[in-house]
Amino acid sequence: MEGLTSTTIRCVGGIAFDDRGRLLLIRRVNDPGSGQWSLPGGRVEPGESDETAVARELSEETGLEVIPGTLIGTVTRGPYEIHDYACAVVGGILTAGDDASEARWSDAADLAALEQAGELVDLLYVTLREWDALPRA
Repeated sequence: MEGLTSTTIRCVGGIAFDDRGRLLLIRRVNDPGSGQWSLPGGRVEPGESDETAVARELSEETGLEVIPGTLIGTVTRGPYEIHDYACAVVGGILTAGDDASEARWSDAADLAALEQAGELVDLLYVTLREWDALPRA
């Protein structure tokens, strides 16, 4: 991968909406962003494709089965290069697990309130707005 250093950690995230247009969020247990709300996701394991990693991470953190789709965007936060994919939820029951203390669906007003209160990980709201990936509801 051109441009990546040996200290870059490849990560993935899932951008999923429910049938009411609400965005899937998890409250992070671990740093970076411990205690803050974020998109579910995590590190890509050796030999794993991004798509496999997204499906695994969302299952582990939210209990939901997803089918990853289009790459929505990529951000770099410290050593983490995060590739965020649109995801279609196809099964499971929303339950926090693994690196998430809570999981929830967030509508536009709720997400804006979390941003205002400083409860979202840094730059999440701005990035989602730039990608036109904010909740519609």
